[in-house]
Amino acid sequence: MLELGCRVQFQGRVWTVASFAEGRAGLVGEDGALTAVLLSLLFADTDFEVLGEVQAAAIPPLGLLESLPDAVRERALAWERHVREVETGFPDAGDAAGEPRAQYDPRTRTLTQREEAKAAELSAAGRPASAVTVRRMRARYRREGVWGLVDHRSTRPHTHEGRVDERVVAAVREVLEAGRERSDGTLERLRTYTERLLAERHGQGVVALPSRTVFNRLVHALADGRGLLGSARQRRWRSARPAPPFLPTAVMAPGELVMMDSTLLDVLVVLDDGVVERPELTIALDVATRSICAAVVRPKGTRSADAAQLLAQMMVPAPLQPAWPQALAMEQSVIPYRRLLSVDARLEGAAARPVITPQTVVVDQGSVFVSSSFIAACQSLGISLQPAPPGNAPAKGQVERTFSSIKTLFVQHVAGYTGAHTGERGKHPKGEAVWTLRQLADMFQEWIICGWQSRAHEALRHPMMPQRSLSPNEMWAALVAVCGYVPVPLGCDDYIELMPVRRQKINDYGIRFDYRTYDHTVLNPYRGERSPAADGLWEIHYDPHAPGQIWVRLPDAGRRAGYRFEAVPWIHHTLVSEPFTDFAWQHIRATTARRGSRVQHEHELALALRELLERAAAGCGTHREKAVAARARTAHTAHAGGAVWGILYGRPPGTATPETPAQVHEAIEDEEVPAGEGAWGTRPSELTPADAGACATAPEDARLSAPRRPQVTVYDPVEESLRW
Repeated sequence: MLELGCRVQFQGRVWTVASFAEGRAGLVGEDGALTAVLLSLLFADTDFEVLGEVQAAAIPPLGLLESLPDAVRERALAWERHVREVETGFPDAGDAAGEPRAQYDPRTRTLTQREEAKAAELSAAGRPASAVTVRRMRARYRREGVWGLVDHRSTRPHTHEGRVDERVVAAVREVLEAGRERSDGTLERLRTYTERLLAERHGQGVVALPSRTVFNRLVHALADGRGLLGSARQRRWRSARPAPPFLPTAVMAPGELVMMDSTLLDVLVVLDDGVVERPELTIALDVATRSICAAVVRPKGTRSADAAQLLAQMMVPAPLQPAWPQALAMEQSVIPYRRLLSVDARLEGAAARPVITPQTVVVDQGSVFVSSSFIAACQSLGISLQPAPPGNAPAKGQVERTFSSIKTLFVQHVAGYTGAHTGERGKHPKGEAVWTLRQLADMFQEWIICGWQSRAHEALRHPMMPQRSLSPNEMWAALVAVCGYVPVPLGCDDYIELMPVRRQKINDYGIRFDYRTYDHTVLNPYRGERSPAADGLWEIHYDPHAPGQIWVRLPDAGRRAGYRFEAVPWIHHTLVSEPFTDFAWQHIRATTARRGSRVQHEHELALALRELLERAAAGCGTHREKAVAARARTAHTAHAGGAVWGILYGRPPGTATPETPAQVHEAIEDEEVPAGEGAWGTRPSELTPADAGACATAPEDARLSAPRRPQVTVYDPVEESLRW
């Protein structure tokens, strides 16, 4: 459709329809030329075509004008005044009330005459220009405004490559990309690899490399800001970094989003037998309040049971330890203790740490957090599990930043601090290590309450007090008043549900996995039978920190739940009375060759485990064996002493527990030990000749007074649930 403002093609040129009068159309060319043509002739032309509507003049890009050199910008603004004067007679819009100059008066001079007058004026002023130039500048001004009058030689984009051969640029890019995963190297190595690649692609000497100065400048231009240079660690982090933008997550309620992660602490602790190692910390951070809801400090190798323990720790109040000051009690904090106590009686005597039930838990792709046991634990508690994308640190940036704060606010002040890497390490950090793992864990739990939960956090702001930062406890008190508090009591079965799970048959010999056989008379009615589940397998829960027993879910019509958990011990639990973990068992499996049947091999593994633990207790064995035994005992002790699990290891209830090695030794000597390979096995003084030879270098008092731990009792979840 032909209308005013349309762009048409006529006689090989592009015109804009400016007017309609008496069957004629007024046309304006791109160069400013004017013409009038009959509509009949216009439509009859074989080249006639309606191209579309004319584009409205856009607002001048003032930001781009400001980026130009002063001389270029002033020249464009001067041309704008000249073009206005040619078209309207006035160089500025504010001068329209006066009279135009005679040579530019539209009433007496044609447009062509005005263009010629402007060209003569500019030439006389020392800026040679023709009428065609003036006409072209008018056309640019109509299309692009002031930006069309700019000398665009100054706006050409500057390439980082300069005048370097494109083949060299492509080769450098390829070598840089191929070196992302390589170890650090110099620019000279990069130049050598580029030269080899060019010779391979184009022939020897066909493409010459620029000088070293130009080559190095080219490398930095291509690599800087793209993660292609720098250390190998920086390059790996840059390549795994997701594409921005990173949008913050809005969380409005406690427990709405909880992040879990693990890290090695930059501090050395003393394990049993004097072994010095860096412990591993696993925390659960509530994003809404920045509260460290739970924390577990373990030797290297956090297991899924530790992650599940975090879930349970979050839902139960933290007990106030006897050695802690009364100021750390919840009753003395800003938390509305009296109101919450009327809802949850478990808060009586609790420490000032929030009790938060998680709704969504964000974890990384670590095997601990994506294991079937941890997923099952989250499902049993109604928690949504959200794994973060691989290598996406911003997805859980809050917990990563919390680890950094823990290292600066707590870890660096602990004896045995090692620094983040060897370049920051002192001369003798092992000699400074004096704290045991249990002591460090206790100190950290106390620091969470007195140091972290009461410390103002810049990210926590109250809507009514945006200028004041709040502490995690203050933020929790503010949000719990709005969102409410619903206690989630955990029963005896809930603790077992949180443990790792597997499904197996109950055979005539019991239940066997990982070369350990578990059996008890409670399994007699179910041997060889299918379970009520669809797959016909029985549900089994086990604790990696205490493999001496398992729990089997058995049907029980007398209970409302329709099932009960029965503890089934390892058949060799009386042979190996020392506490051990799955880590120690895997070490024995890797170092003991199988020479007989499966049953005989399991018995040999149990003997080898007992000998390992006894040699380590007597101060004998290799450094590796001592480390394995020490890590097993430390993890077992820390796990058994947890406020949530409360697994009762040691002597049976009601029996006084020896406190010193001498008392332990006296208690063992008073025990009635069955003959043969009975419940206690051999003492350090009853080792075989080969073992005795291995311990010949050990001090006499160490061999005689080596502590002998009592038999491990079966965990009673009912008694544990009564503690809460």
